[in-house]
Amino acid sequence: MIDPQTSRRIAHRGLYLGLVALVIFLRLLPVNPEANSLPGPDLTLALTLAWVLRRPDYVPAALIVAVFLIEDLMFWRPVGLWTLIVLGATEVLRAREAASRDLPFVLEFIMVAGVMLGMLVLNRLVLALVVTDQPPLGLELLRYLSTLAAYPFVVALSRMAFGLRRAAPGEVDAWGNRL
Repeated sequence: MIDPQTSRRIAHRGLYLGLVALVIFLRLLPVNPEANSLPGPDLTLALTLAWVLRRPDYVPAALIVAVFLIEDLMFWRPVGLWTLIVLGATEVLRAREAASRDLPFVLEFIMVAGVMLGMLVLNRLVLALVVTDQPPLGLELLRYLSTLAAYPFVVALSRMAFGLRRAAPGEVDAWGNRL
């Protein structure tokens, strides 16, 4: 018999994969064929950052790599670059999860905004370094701002619909390790 924490962890990993698959599916639909439309938010990134800050054990690094590598391949991005940047950013946030557990949401939002801005700058620098075509800076900034605008809604949906909350200060896993 599997213990409740392990089954909850497995269920949330499956839920994360299902949500990411839904977001990818919706992004692939030809809903707005107009080429000059505004870019929408990167919901996969917002979901990943929100879940890593709330329950890092639900979103392991290997799962993040798999999800963003599939996205790189499906959306014709340089394979592995955005994946590596997202992995680095999530590991930075994962390392600060215990310290940021008691932060109010406004400070968490500012921290996520700074990390996402660093990700954007690093991506553009690497692409410029290898002289690769880049999307216009204005469109990338609009995607950044729309992702930031979507982040509170992703956090609220994760909390209310899926019961994703931060670990309590004294909460332990099945082996007695602090979360």
